[in-house]
Amino acid sequence: MPRARIALFVLEALPNARAMRRFVADYAREIAFVGLSNAERPAAGGLVGQVRQHLARSGPAILPYLAINFGLPDLMRSLSPLTQALARTRDLSETTPLAALCARHGVPALSVDDVNGPEVADALRSHAPDLIVTYHFDQILKPETIAAARLGGINAHPGLLPRHRGPVPTIHALAEGPDNFGMTLHRLAPRIDAGAILAQESFRLTPGITATRASVHLHQHGLLMLQSLLDRIAQADAIPEGRIAETLPYCGFPDAAMLRAMRARGGKLTDIRDLADALALNTLG
Repeated sequence: MPRARIALFVLEALPNARAMRRFVADYAREIAFVGLSNAERPAAGGLVGQVRQHLARSGPAILPYLAINFGLPDLMRSLSPLTQALARTRDLSETTPLAALCARHGVPALSVDDVNGPEVADALRSHAPDLIVTYHFDQILKPETIAAARLGGINAHPGLLPRHRGPVPTIHALAEGPDNFGMTLHRLAPRIDAGAILAQESFRLTPGITATRASVHLHQHGLLMLQSLLDRIAQADAIPEGRIAETLPYCGFPDAAMLRAMRARGGKLTDIRDLADALALNTLG
């Protein structure tokens, strides 16, 4: 049975960048198109509006985390032709931003302001993918968007669902201790991170690891899990039924009190090593 043709939706950032660049390079023939989320889209409040929201909810302690995970990778993408030339890494998939990598492999790519809007609907109709894959994507797909792919969709979540539903599961796992990290692949569903669980692995990560580095580690391991799941889907020409779990409370971005308590226990959102990784995202293979 041939592999499913994939519509891949991604918010390219430090946690998933290298894993998804490797995936696009390895699966280019199976990828119908790539949707790259615009993190600064007006519907989400734009850059200034989002920073204000984060400051009001989490306080200034969240800003280094946001800068290293999202701000610096975004800046370094615009500088990638220069940094790759200086580092002589232009030919390496892992150092090439996704838009440029898609162009190199002839994979259509579009910037996504609204995953449920007409532009994405047109792309789904014209490219007719069998399967939707979301991997560190920050927009919620409606039922009709998921149904536009013949087989439906799957999502990668760097947490042990049904716990830690939401955008920053490694922060919540870090707040609870070293035995609470994991990676889950699940069916896409309109309710956030609530679809049937298809594959899951738990990890006891290195003591002292930051929430940022944990997310990078989990997304990289998730690529291996995704490859295995895609093999299963190809053999059955269907997504496995999966395991239905009780839907637990949603865990959004942390409030300031949670971050203070985490710091008091020695937990860190990010550190200088993460900063170096963000700066080197387009130069080191």
